[in-house]
Amino acid sequence: MTLTSPDFPHDVAAVREATDRLLVSVSKLDDAAIGEPSLLPGWTRGHVLSHLARNADALGNLLTWARTDVPTPMYAGPEARAADIERGADRPLAAHLEDLRESAARFDKAMDALPRDRRAYQVEMRNNVVERADRLPLRRLAELELHHVDLGVGHTLDQLSPDFVERQLAFLATVKFAGHPDLPPLELRSDDGRRWRTGRLATGTGAGDRPVVVTGSAVALVGWLTGRGGDGALDAHGSVLPEVPPL
Repeated sequence: MTLTSPDFPHDVAAVREATDRLLVSVSKLDDAAIGEPSLLPGWTRGHVLSHLARNADALGNLLTWARTDVPTPMYAGPEARAADIERGADRPLAAHLEDLRESAARFDKAMDALPRDRRAYQVEMRNNVVERADRLPLRRLAELELHHVDLGVGHTLDQLSPDFVERQLAFLATVKFAGHPDLPPLELRSDDGRRWRTGRLATGTGAGDRPVVVTGSAVALVGWLTGRGGDGALDAHGSVLPEVPPL
């Protein structure tokens, strides 16, 4: 199964809905909870929220690049990215909420401003990853949904919408990890019968190599591929479940 063409209007709407859900969850926290550990090693909830706000601005930069044809990188550099996250992590809840709302509004405006004839424009993300402008909302949606889980506030993998899970699994298999040199050839099989080939030598020379077959629910597959659990619910059919490279 291959990834369907980007559905820009659908993903724009999904980003708005996911943002609203995140804000509802965060608004129930307090200042003390912001400083508590998240489910991501070494990061507090404040780090996760600071990252989410800066990611909205970073992806907005790429949408501006696509719209104007003026190269606009996501971040000034890896050190600046890390420093911005660290600088914003220890703020009180009210400051985080304000930043999340304002950065989300800027990204929303950037999505609306992208002309239809610029949606296929290619921009460069971090680590030299090239992406279509009309897939940036899906990239943002993944940040919102997965980091909502990482906050450890009761939003679990099982609460992710089936639509997001399906699109994210297809994206991971056919874009993110397709041909990845650090992941062995895989055949992913979801419980509903869908299949994906991904990983090293999944296509091209060596495509006939026997892949590791991994079977389970779409949610468990997404959890495993994104480093957020789910591996206990997967069946590797006698093989050792491979270690997945970081996203």
